[in-house]
Amino acid sequence: MRLISPEGWDSLLLRLPMPHFLQTSEWASVKSRFGWTPFFALWGGEDSPQAAALILRRSIPIRGMGARLRVLYAPKSPNMDWNDDALRRRVLADLQHFARRQDGIFLKIDPDVPLGWGLPGEDAARESSLGAAVQKTLRAEGWRFSEEQIQFRNTVLIDLSPPEEEILARMKQKTRYNIRLAARRGVSVRMGVAEDWGMLYKMYAETARRDGFTIREEGYYRAVWETFQADENRAAPCAKNFIAEIAGEPAAALTLICFGDRAYYFYGMSRAAYRRDMPAYLLQWEAMRYAKSRGCAIYDMWGAPEVFDESDSMWGVWRFKRGWGGEVVRTLGAWDIPAKPRVYALYTRILPRVLEAMRRVRGVSS
Repeated sequence: MRLISPEGWDSLLLRLPMPHFLQTSEWASVKSRFGWTPFFALWGGEDSPQAAALILRRSIPIRGMGARLRVLYAPKSPNMDWNDDALRRRVLADLQHFARRQDGIFLKIDPDVPLGWGLPGEDAARESSLGAAVQKTLRAEGWRFSEEQIQFRNTVLIDLSPPEEEILARMKQKTRYNIRLAARRGVSVRMGVAEDWGMLYKMYAETARRDGFTIREEGYYRAVWETFQADENRAAPCAKNFIAEIAGEPAAALTLICFGDRAYYFYGMSRAAYRRDMPAYLLQWEAMRYAKSRGCAIYDMWGAPEVFDESDSMWGVWRFKRGWGGEVVRTLGAWDIPAKPRVYALYTRILPRVLEAMRRVRGVSS
């Protein structure tokens, strides 16, 4: 393992099996503006990479506990062929050593290694032998399944490679109907521009209040939109904001991020006053059409329930997402390697409660 500069990093990621926009130099740039220090770790040569990981480091902001209390996170990393047992053991060992050298409490990873596909218990569901093997390796090497999941463990992937007619045919009848209904009710969709960012944040804040989730300050989202400005270079990720309007009034919006052959539905927002006009349906369909036209083969709906029943907080969102004809993918989720086992034990028991209290007081997420 060696650390390299970010120049050419995104192109290097695309030469490995599991590239993700959360591994990119652009994401590192966003996080560096909000307290994280990025490291670009490479295994193998730049001409023949074997694995890569963006590693983010930050100090825990609790008065009196000192800057030595650091946490490290490698979002959606490492990017490598997880079927290679020798490689994965070497990479995991190197990450553990790196966490110790950085004086970290722990290092968290959450690669998109599948545990299975489909809803558990259904006839079409199938399990992944690779996921089971990686879990076994992680436990053997001292990694622990994390109680603090940063990203969604599960998601829904839609295949964009067939013709549009076939993509529509795979959807539930009600979803197709609502796409057409939105068009009949005068919903139109346009690309957003920088002048829309203030309006988008207000709509996102309205959505958060209505649906009971926490968002960050406006500057964070502006940093994402600014950093991931549209770029026709396929080696660089790009963000597009899609805005659904009715009679010139914004009704719903989403942020789509494209990287490699995948498009990610990253942020979604809507106004309650226009729900009956189904703007979110036409909005998603136009985003999918754009992603397909750009050469993306997969549309990632970004999140599915942890437990597939009505007790899960995502159940309402899931009812919307399941209508699009995609396949559920269940992944490993986040795993931690404790570099300071005693401090890690304290962190996992106490610190999350402290941070949650801070979030409630400040009204922002971490």
